[in-house]
Amino acid sequence: MLTLYSYWRSSAAYRVRIALNLKGLAYETVPVHLLKDGGQQHSAEYKALNPQELVPLLVDGQVRIGQSLAIIEYLEEIFPLPSLLPDDPLDRARVRSLALHVACDVHPLNNTRVLQYLSGTLGVDDEAKQQWVRHWIATGLAGFEQGLADYDGQLSLGGRPGYLEACLIPQVYNARRFACDLGAYPRILQMVARCEELDAFRNAAPEVQPDAQ
Repeated sequence: MLTLYSYWRSSAAYRVRIALNLKGLAYETVPVHLLKDGGQQHSAEYKALNPQELVPLLVDGQVRIGQSLAIIEYLEEIFPLPSLLPDDPLDRARVRSLALHVACDVHPLNNTRVLQYLSGTLGVDDEAKQQWVRHWIATGLAGFEQGLADYDGQLSLGGRPGYLEACLIPQVYNARRFACDLGAYPRILQMVARCEELDAFRNAAPEVQPDAQ
């Protein structure tokens, strides 16, 4: 049994839940609350498992893997079917490029610890913090929207979603959470609408997780 240490509203953990579901893999969820008790990810118990003090963390027997994209790559290699990546090397590179755009360039600027630093240590007020989040999400989604032109309205694997969609849908969830205007991204909205009809995405959604609040 795979074990996923997760927080219901973590978009990084959300990516991994989608990937696990797309592959049809059973897993146990262990909640790690990022706000309670000063952040349970900082506890000695969890730090012993994951010195990065972040979620998600995947445990597979004696193997422990942090970082969402590393986890998804591991799942792709250990459980290759159904694949989450295209067969063609160029197509795989395009998918990874867009996925990394979300995971490395967009998401880090609106995750919990960054926003806590802005409001806590730097004393940024709520309105300025909201402007920060919306600016960087809009900048990131604009680039992603252009990247989707290559797909001509298709999902990343033609008729089915995979690695790319596992990264996009959680970021759009964050955009909606912060009341971002998504009207300028019709390709993104089309892809999201198709994915949200599927059980793999519905069952990974934050609101249906065991620790959802």
